[in-house]
Amino acid sequence: MEDRELKVDRVMELFLRAIKGESLSVQGLANEYNVSTRSITRDINNLKAFLSEHTDIIGYTELEYSSSDHCYTLKMENLLTNKELLAVTKILIGSRALNNQDLLEIIKKLKDNTTHSDRKKLDDLIRKELYHYTEIGSDCPSVIDNIWKITDCIESRNMISINYYKMNREYVRHKLLPVSIMFTEYYFYLIAYIDGSETPNLPIYFRIDRITDIIVHREKFTLSREQNVDEGELRKKSQFMWPGPARRIRFEFTGPSVQAVLDRIPTAKVVERTNGKSIIEAEVFGDGIRMFLLSQGSWVKVLAPSDFALEMKEEIARLSSLYD
Repeated sequence: MEDRELKVDRVMELFLRAIKGESLSVQGLANEYNVSTRSITRDINNLKAFLSEHTDIIGYTELEYSSSDHCYTLKMENLLTNKELLAVTKILIGSRALNNQDLLEIIKKLKDNTTHSDRKKLDDLIRKELYHYTEIGSDCPSVIDNIWKITDCIESRNMISINYYKMNREYVRHKLLPVSIMFTEYYFYLIAYIDGSETPNLPIYFRIDRITDIIVHREKFTLSREQNVDEGELRKKSQFMWPGPARRIRFEFTGPSVQAVLDRIPTAKVVERTNGKSIIEAEVFGDGIRMFLLSQGSWVKVLAPSDFALEMKEEIARLSSLYD
């Protein structure tokens, strides 16, 4: 009779190996553990029974048998598939938001959830990208650490003070009411209100990678209804997380890909198409929209509102003057 503790340890090992994507062969495992195939079969049946009895905790999970290779593999709805792991890894690399050490640590943990063969495939697919990976210039040791610390303060409603490098590299200190964190355009942003500001309902955006120090105060804060931030709406209407007024714009687009514009501005709608021109309307927030439309060159002509069209015209004139 096998020692009960050894048997339990073996079953747990089988479960962990199955989670990592390994195919479990009864004969192969019997040889490896120097036990009978009957013992391994009993282990697998016990494991299958355990999974069936605990779907409320781990969701639908099953050890499926394949007659082609005579192996059991774990099917787990809450486990990332290898193709999902590849997609997530590509997104992480493409974001450039994490320092090299944090990125490698996360990718290593993701790869630990793949089989040996799939891990090699993933390594081959991302090797060159990792070799040439260039993180964004950051003023803090770890963006992840800053995010986690700020997240705790948002949840607990603790005021914070930060030391921060502005865009012009001026070093400042602010006492803030932290409200939300968003990611866009390579950067994580803290959305917060400055304590004692003359415009208390105007949220300010701080790039988290420029925050060098965070001091957490015991002092708590509350938000008025006007100060609540709808991250979903903000993401739809804001370009490059650039502050500015909310407005409804209308512009003409003659470029080759209208869909690229619609993807870039989620609130945009084509309201008219004539002679190769698309008339687009959108609700936007902030001056980032001007930066985006200018990037489209002569494909874009702003039609409304008139003050926005004038802003575009004046900016284009300033650009033109640089080449006189």
